[in-house]
Amino acid sequence: MKINWKPGTMIYPLPAILVSCGKEESEYNLLTVSWVGTICSDPAMCYISVRPERHSYPILKKNMEFVLNLTTKEMAYATDWCGVRSGKDYHKFREMNLTPGKATIVQAPVIEESPLCIECRVKEIMSLGTHDMFIADVVNVLADDKYLDPETGKFDMEKANLLAYIHGNYYEIGAHIGKFGWSVQKKK
Repeated sequence: MKINWKPGTMIYPLPAILVSCGKEESEYNLLTVSWVGTICSDPAMCYISVRPERHSYPILKKNMEFVLNLTTKEMAYATDWCGVRSGKDYHKFREMNLTPGKATIVQAPVIEESPLCIECRVKEIMSLGTHDMFIADVVNVLADDKYLDPETGKFDMEKANLLAYIHGNYYEIGAHIGKFGWSVQKKK
């Protein structure tokens, strides 16, 4: 039997992403975001939703670019810590022993420890209520080659041990169970 549940419940699971921003090292910051996703495949576009009171908000708004850094089981502590501490009080890269690296196109740093870094340029900001949505063009993707399948060139999410966020908790992503279209694929 289905019952009415609390209205704050959202769609889960979500990725637990570390967003890096800032054009110069003195303003580099990290924020943990789960309101994130792909909104278009061609052209490649994504979004993040950020509360205006967050320390990173004016940095994002001023520079209009950021990097989505996928997180792993090994990065879980840093991912959580960066979500509950403010960049106005801490230098998050230093505190969490994360390495800011040079992105290819945007000036915001990548996190070297991240298996996949998605460079983004903000196209539009929409005020939605508690959060503002930063709609962005994906301008480059950097992948750690140790997570790329040599035969297919695809990113191996299981091998990367990515994090998921579900209703206040972090989880590892489970084992691969199929691919798009496998349910209707002709048997050989």
